[in-house]
Amino acid sequence: MLSELHVSNFAIIDDLRLTFDPGFNVLTGETGAGKSIIIDAVDMLLGGKAGQEVIRADEDLTQIEGVFVLEPHLAASLTPLLEQEGLDGDDPAQLILSRELRRGGRTVARVNGRAVALSVLNEIGDRLVDIHGQTDHLSLMRPREHVNLLDRYAGLLAQRERLTGEVRHLSTVRKELASLRRDQRELARRIDLLTFQVDEISAAALEPGEDEALEGERRRLSNAEQLTRLAENARSYLDQGSDEQAGAMDLLSDVAGKLARLVAIDPDASDMLDVAEALNDQLSDLARSLEAYVEGIEFNPERLAEVEERLNLIFNLRRKYGDTLPDIISFGERALAELDRLTNAEVRTGELETEEARLLETIGAQGAALSIARRAAAIRMAAEVERELADLRMERARFDVDFRWKEVDDGAVVVASDAPDGVAAGRYSFDTSGLDQVEFFVSANPGEPLKPLVKVASGGETSRLMLALKTVLGRADETPTLIFDEIDVGIGGRVGSVVGRKLWELTARRQSHGAGHQVLCITHLPQLAGYGDSHFVVRKLVIDQRTRTDVVDLRDENRVEELAAMLGSNSNAGRESVEEMLAEVDSAKQAYLRS
Repeated sequence: MLSELHVSNFAIIDDLRLTFDPGFNVLTGETGAGKSIIIDAVDMLLGGKAGQEVIRADEDLTQIEGVFVLEPHLAASLTPLLEQEGLDGDDPAQLILSRELRRGGRTVARVNGRAVALSVLNEIGDRLVDIHGQTDHLSLMRPREHVNLLDRYAGLLAQRERLTGEVRHLSTVRKELASLRRDQRELARRIDLLTFQVDEISAAALEPGEDEALEGERRRLSNAEQLTRLAENARSYLDQGSDEQAGAMDLLSDVAGKLARLVAIDPDASDMLDVAEALNDQLSDLARSLEAYVEGIEFNPERLAEVEERLNLIFNLRRKYGDTLPDIISFGERALAELDRLTNAEVRTGELETEEARLLETIGAQGAALSIARRAAAIRMAAEVERELADLRMERARFDVDFRWKEVDDGAVVVASDAPDGVAAGRYSFDTSGLDQVEFFVSANPGEPLKPLVKVASGGETSRLMLALKTVLGRADETPTLIFDEIDVGIGGRVGSVVGRKLWELTARRQSHGAGHQVLCITHLPQLAGYGDSHFVVRKLVIDQRTRTDVVDLRDENRVEELAAMLGSNSNAGRESVEEMLAEVDSAKQAYLRS
């Protein structure tokens, strides 16, 4: 739900902070006070279009921020999108959206303090709020959403998910078939290339780490003479020395002898003798190791040539297939797998064609069964919507759900025994939602034909139609916050009371059953406003010769005064009438919650 709203320098709003109730919030006030401007600000916050004209005169920047409290199911559905965009915040139950617009046209959108593309803000906003009024932000006005609303209303999501799985499987099968059915010349060229690559890598018989071992061997073979000379010189310094100097081992023996005599006098110096003797042993070991190293050095030009040839082969393979030997080996394994698949293309093609035919029959049967269930649910839904419309003084309005199937040559196979009434056997187009193209149709006035919902003219009748649909689809519609901008246009006080009760009932399910919606509504009717859980009055003030919008959260007596003013009577009788009306509203609410 929309918990807090902060609007700065937007139209005639200077600086406005509002805290909304989780239930039914009503906004009232005189015409021109700025009620709809608040809704426009929310629309901009959710990613709606905004021009330079919304920036308050003599200001350079408009800023809007909204804090949304998310229920667990909505938080879970938003988490993948937020994580994908790197927008997850410290509290998964809270989401902060903001939008700013500067003179010159620069606009910045943020989610949880991080800048995002406007399309991302819009996508998130669509899941948070529906606005019915001066914008097109209502999900009911998007025909592609109608099938989803119908399925949620009918409880068909699990059945549809099974069909979705089959459609996705078919998509995978068809992609592989398309790959196998490529031009035969291209296929032959690909087989030749893969065969050459597999043979070349296989013939090399590579071993991981082989290149490093060969590099070391090449260094030793190509430097055998120098290695021998250096090792022999080092050994001679140890055990032979030179004409002027004894060898290191002889010198260290003399040192040990002198230390032995020293220890005989001062036993406390025995540690130094131990070190000297240990060093003597280590020099002896080193001398023997150098002798063995020299004996192991190989002068072998033939072997050096073999190593050079092998390293050159590895270099050429690296250049073509990968930077490391494991990369080359892995490339060969993938090439072999693809070669096996392509050389068995005819067999695999036959298997896939059989699987495709089976899936088309399965999708046809499941899609037809889903359509039959939808059509039955649509009849029930239409009857409920028309009953709601009758309560709203549109007794002769009609509602219908239109189903269309489109025949295509490669579509799902539907047999006559599975098809819904009035649909012939054949092959029909489909997507992950099934065979149906679903759209809501309405007729608001007697004698008028049913028309697509998206083409119904705006006004009081459309507002009531939207309310009827929202009431019926309330449990199916997952959008937590609904905003109605002057839904009472063209209706009187008697219907206004009914509208108020129904708007409140949309929120009452949240309070009593943990479902439902938060509702914000702009109204001129006191009978409707009386059902509000929170009541805000919007006023236009002139301060220092500047016009500004102010909003007051009304409580108790102040609310009675406002409702009496809306009734056109500030007298005691008028206030008594309001108090009587509020008592009736409270009684109606309690009766609903008990039912």
